[in-house]
Amino acid sequence: MDVESVPAVSANAGSSFPITTGVGAEASGLGRVTAEYDLTSSLLEFWDPHFGLPLFEFLGFRQMYPADEILRAKHSVLSSTYMVDYVDAVYQEMNNTEEHAPESLSGYDERRSEVLEELASLEEESSAIMNIIQDPTVIQQLKQDKLANIQFLEENHGFKPEMLNALFKFSQFMYKAGRYGPSAEMLYHYRILSTDPEKNLSALWGKLASEILTNNWETAYDDLMRLKDMIDQRTNATHRQQLRLRAWLIHWSLFVFFNHAKGRDGIIDLFFQPAYINTIQTLCPWILRYLCTAVITNKRRRNVLKELTKIVQQESHTYRDPITEFVEALYVNFDFEEAQKKQRECEDVLLNDFFLVATRDEFIENARLMIFETYCRIHQVIDIAGLSEKLNMGQDDGEKWIVNLIRNAKMDAKIDAETNTVVMGTQYQSVYQQVIERTRALTFRSSLLASNIEKREAELSNRRLQADSETPGGKKARVQFADGNNME
Repeated sequence: MDVESVPAVSANAGSSFPITTGVGAEASGLGRVTAEYDLTSSLLEFWDPHFGLPLFEFLGFRQMYPADEILRAKHSVLSSTYMVDYVDAVYQEMNNTEEHAPESLSGYDERRSEVLEELASLEEESSAIMNIIQDPTVIQQLKQDKLANIQFLEENHGFKPEMLNALFKFSQFMYKAGRYGPSAEMLYHYRILSTDPEKNLSALWGKLASEILTNNWETAYDDLMRLKDMIDQRTNATHRQQLRLRAWLIHWSLFVFFNHAKGRDGIIDLFFQPAYINTIQTLCPWILRYLCTAVITNKRRRNVLKELTKIVQQESHTYRDPITEFVEALYVNFDFEEAQKKQRECEDVLLNDFFLVATRDEFIENARLMIFETYCRIHQVIDIAGLSEKLNMGQDDGEKWIVNLIRNAKMDAKIDAETNTVVMGTQYQSVYQQVIERTRALTFRSSLLASNIEKREAELSNRRLQADSETPGGKKARVQFADGNNME
């Protein structure tokens, strides 16, 4: 599979399923208008076109772009699908008419007839395999061994290998027609039977897209993790191809991580892995916005804050927005006035971000807490009025918030009512806690190192086998690898 030229998930029937080259800003029609800090253009480059539809609805609701721009973008995406009635409705709204699309735009009636004809043809072509996979008694008899399953179906149900290709084509058609649920089910059964690793990878991309578009987040999370493992285990892809695959996975994962119950932990676990943080820094530094938000809103994972700060500082010359600047102002420059300013700006960014709008209140509350904790760490006596201002709160609300925080967090601090100040006690981290913090990532890094060693050994073993097979007459030949290893 040539990753640089792979088609989108909604590719024409018969082509590969999966990795999108994206509709792009210009293709979507939004290239000429760019709202400040909006990431639409960047995200679309790594998405399947169908993912743009819910995004365009959100942008229209937030009125970030002119309505006619949104409609043109939506029509551009839908034109490549089989959702003919939807395309026509958008065309009529876009042109303020009740007429169908003219012949120059493939004509509504003609296009609709073509789609119905293809549907009838694919239904007939795939009817045999559909009868098999829709029979619960047959499915119950299938095992983990794919070859055994194929043999069982061939002997008892007249299965033929070409039936899988028909099923794959039909699943693509259903996806393009907006029937994401049936498409996901077909691809599930396809992956049970298919022994083609490349087609299986393509099918998993398609199934993940279908689960995302049906808001089936539990299954989508599982598919995302399977896809991540398949990408990481590929040995026949170049480093550039792996980089692109991981970039697509990162962008698709945003749907899952910001809708799944365990998503905030999942995004931190995945994005902080060396291979993925390298992909973010190399190809898509704007993803730092989502990583920063996940860390800020997840109190249990503040142990990665130091590493996040380092990455934000390193990438500040390539990408900046109020969220990354908030982290930089607070933890690099210790500039509380700048952090206060960026916190206010973060509210607008969050409200206008498709994935982060639901995190706004949680983000603001945690940002205040981080400012308070950092301020207390470097000051012994704190003026409540001044701190309330830095937290973007009135003096009365700020005082109540600070008092409740000190009480609930059982902080070593007391309030001096006469001077209206908070007096901080001396805080030392216990040796036990220091050991925990320093060894927290030891298990993960050890397993990662072991995994890399195993991959390297497997690569060397494959090279040796390949060298043996290419040696004429079975004679030994001395081979020198790129890493300097020699082998007879």
